[in-house]
Amino acid sequence: MKRNKQWLAGLVGLSLLTYTCKVSQQVIKRDAEGKIIVNTAPSPAYLSPQESLKTIHVPKGYRLELIAAEPMIHEPVAMVWDGNGRLYVAEMNTYMQDVDGTGEMKPICSIKRLEDTNGDGKMDKSVVFVKNLVLPRMIQTLDDRLLVNETNSNHIHSYRDTNGDGIADEKKLVYKNDAINTSNLEHQKSGLIWNLDNKMYVTVENKRYSYEDGMIKSENLPEGPGGQWGLTNDNYGRLFYSSAGGEVPALTFQQNPMYGRLDLKDQFNEDFQAVWPIISTPDVQGGLGRLRADSTLNHFTASTGQSVFRGNSLPEDVLSDLFICEPVGRLIRRAKVTNTEGKITLKNIFEKEEFLASTDMNFRPVNTATGPDGCLYILDMYRGIIQEGEWTRKGSFLRKKILERKLDQNIGRGRIYRLVYDGIKPDKTAPKMLDMSSNQLVQYLSHANGWWRENAQKLIVIRGDKSVVPELKAMVLNSSTSQLGRIHALWTLNGLKALDNETILSMLKDKDAEIRKTTIWASEERVLNGDDQLIAAMKPLINDPSADVRFQLALTLRFSNSEKAGILTKELLANNTDNEVITTSQKKYQSIMDARALSKRNALLLKEADQKLINKGSLIFNQLCATCHGADGKGVAIGGKNMVAPALANSSNVTGDPEKLIKILLHGLSGPINGKTYPDVMPALGANDDDYIASVISFIRNDIGNKASVVKPADVKKVRQETNGRDKSWTKTELETAKK
Repeated sequence: MKRNKQWLAGLVGLSLLTYTCKVSQQVIKRDAEGKIIVNTAPSPAYLSPQESLKTIHVPKGYRLELIAAEPMIHEPVAMVWDGNGRLYVAEMNTYMQDVDGTGEMKPICSIKRLEDTNGDGKMDKSVVFVKNLVLPRMIQTLDDRLLVNETNSNHIHSYRDTNGDGIADEKKLVYKNDAINTSNLEHQKSGLIWNLDNKMYVTVENKRYSYEDGMIKSENLPEGPGGQWGLTNDNYGRLFYSSAGGEVPALTFQQNPMYGRLDLKDQFNEDFQAVWPIISTPDVQGGLGRLRADSTLNHFTASTGQSVFRGNSLPEDVLSDLFICEPVGRLIRRAKVTNTEGKITLKNIFEKEEFLASTDMNFRPVNTATGPDGCLYILDMYRGIIQEGEWTRKGSFLRKKILERKLDQNIGRGRIYRLVYDGIKPDKTAPKMLDMSSNQLVQYLSHANGWWRENAQKLIVIRGDKSVVPELKAMVLNSSTSQLGRIHALWTLNGLKALDNETILSMLKDKDAEIRKTTIWASEERVLNGDDQLIAAMKPLINDPSADVRFQLALTLRFSNSEKAGILTKELLANNTDNEVITTSQKKYQSIMDARALSKRNALLLKEADQKLINKGSLIFNQLCATCHGADGKGVAIGGKNMVAPALANSSNVTGDPEKLIKILLHGLSGPINGKTYPDVMPALGANDDDYIASVISFIRNDIGNKASVVKPADVKKVRQETNGRDKSWTKTELETAKK
C-alpha cells in the first residue's frame, strides 16, 4: 500500500537559511563580588529560535548553532544517527498538551528522520519515518533498521524503509513481552544504548538486551540499575545513569549493573548537587524548599539526557567530560570524571555556575549526544511544562505556577543545537557506513570520534561477518595501534564469537592496563563456563598494579562456580582490604545474596498466592520505588545529602495499619512525615489495578527488614471505593485523624 509522503524540506530548508545560527558572545551579568545577577522576572513568552539563541550563555570560545527547529520537529525527546548520518528524532507529540496531560496516550506521536543534504551542518530535509506511536521513548539504530519502544509497552519493533522514500514500510516485532507497563510514563525505562560490550542497556528495568540472529534477546541483571530519563557510556563502556525522581544527577557508574548496583556516598559532594541557574525557577515540583532567596533552583531535580563527550571537534579538555541536562533549571552541567584507584568521582567544572544556562523560560534541554561531526548536540524540547501530570494536579504548588505564567500554552515546538568551538571546524565527512564493506569498516574502529568507532563495531557485529576476524586479531595484537582501536577490535571479536584463548592469553599480559582490564571483561563468558586454563592465567592479575584491573577481575570471577575462581577471589579480596571500591562492591553483593536467602526462607512460610503477590511487588518496587526509597528500602543518600524519601526498611509505618499504605499508594502523600519534610511528593499510583497496589504493599511489608501480613487486592478495592472521588494527595495528619 502506498503511503503519502510527508516532506517539509522546502519550507523548513528556506527558514533555516534565515537563521543567524550563532550565539553572540554574551557575558553573564555579575555584581561587584563576581556573583551572577539572576533574571528574577523572566518572561514566559515564546521566543523564536534566533531570539532564544541570544539567551543561552556558554563559556568564551564556544557557541551554539541551530541544526533544526519547528516546524521541522515538535516535542523532541530522543535522537540517534544511523550509519549514513541520518538523524532520527523521537517526538512525544501528546506530552502535557495542557496542565492535566489530556490525551497523552493517543497513538499520534511520531519519529522524524532528518538529513543534511548539502553538507552545511544544518538539517534541510525532514520526513515522518514512523507515525501513530504512543509516546516513543527508546530508539536505537541497527543497520538500516530503527529499533523503537513505546510508552506502556515492553515490545521492541524494528522499522525499515525498503523502497527509498524515507518512510518506514517494514515493521517487525524483534522483542516480544506482552506485559503492559502501567507505571507513570516518567517511571518507565529509557535508554537502549549500544555499549562497548555489544549489549544494549536501559534504565529502571533489571534487564539488558543483545542482538542475535535478527532478534533482540534479554538477560536479567541481579537488580534494577535505577536511573530514569537518559543513559550514557564513556569510551571504555562505563555507564552513567541519572535519577530525576530521586534528585540524583548521576548514579550507578562505579561498576557495570550486570554485577549489581554500587554507589558511594562521596562519589560527589553536596556542592555537586547544587545547580546555578541564571533565571528565576518558580515552576519546580519541590516547591519553595527547592528555591534560593534569589528564586533560583538550588538542587538538581530534573537531571536527564546526560552524555559523555566522545568527539574530536571540541577542545581536548572536554573529551570524556559528563554533560547533564537540568530542564527545570534551564541549564546543562559539565562535570569532570576522575578515576582514583578504581573509584570514580564527579566534580563541576565551574565554581557556582554552569557550563550552559539560559534566561528563556521555555528552554528545556532534555538530551545530549556526540554527533558524527565530533560536536556535542543538544536537544531542546522547548516548552512550558516539563513535569508529568501526576505532579501538576489540582492543589499542587507546581500547577499554580504553571497557570500563573501560562506555561501550559507553549506546546508543539522543539530545537536541536550543536556546540562548536572557535578555531575548530566540525568534521564534514559525510558518513556512508551502511554502504561500506566490513573490511572498510575496520579502519574506523580507531577513529578519533567515538561515534565512528561505535558504529563501525556495531555494524560488523550485526552483520556477523567473520571474514574480518584475521584483520581484527592483528589489530588487537598490534601495540602500535591506538588503545581505543585495539579495545574496539577486541569487543568486535567478542561480538562475532571469535575471541579465542590464544588472543586472550596474550592480551592479559599487555603493557596497557586498560587493555588488560578490557580483556578480562570480554572473556567473561569463558570464565563463567569454567575455563580453568583461562582462570589460571588470570592469577597474576590479582596483584596487578592497576586497581581497575583488580576490580574487574573481582567482578568477572564473582559469578563463576569454578573452584579455582573461588580461590582466586578470596585471595584477591584478602589482598585489597584497603581498596574502598573492591571491598564495598563485594559487601554490597554479599548483602544482596543474604537478603535473597532470607526472602527464600520466609517464602516457605507463606501461602503460594501470597508469595506470588510479594514476587510481583518485588519487581515493581525495584523498578519504581527503589529510585527514591533505595533498593534496600533504607533510602537514597548520595553526595552527603538528605534522603529524598523516607526509609521503608524496619519501619513501623510500613508494618502498621495497611489501610494507610493503601490510601497513600492510591492517592499519593505530601507534606512532612514524622516531622521531616522531603523535597518531593509520593505520587499517586491509583491508575494501576488493585493487584498492582496490593503487590507493592505486600512486598514492603514482607521484605527489606519488615514482616507483616500481606494485603489482598480485595483490601485495595474496598479502600478505593471508600475514597472514590478524592483528587489530592493525603497528608500524614489526615491519615492519622481519619482512623480516630
